[in-house]
Amino acid sequence: MATLQIRIDDTLKQQADALFFSLGLDTPTAVRIFLNASIENDGIPFSVQHRPLPDSLQEAVHHSRTRKNLIGPFDNAADAVASMLED
Repeated sequence: MATLQIRIDDTLKQQADALFFSLGLDTPTAVRIFLNASIENDGIPFSVQHRPLPDSLQEAVHHSRTRKNLIGPFDNAADAVASMLED
């Protein structure tokens, strides 16, 4: 197995680490994904970026990650849907 070493600006490394972490990856894994996809596509393969979420969805994601304001469990799907439609 080969080792790839590159020199990059400290700030760029920190920003990349934070971005990849927010996507559920570490930087070495993101680099491997990029290299494999580049070979498969015979070029730069894709654009990975965050898409803005509506405020209500951002709030729901935050609540699920912090386990706050959760309702349930439900006995069946109909009860879960009915709970989502309540307001």
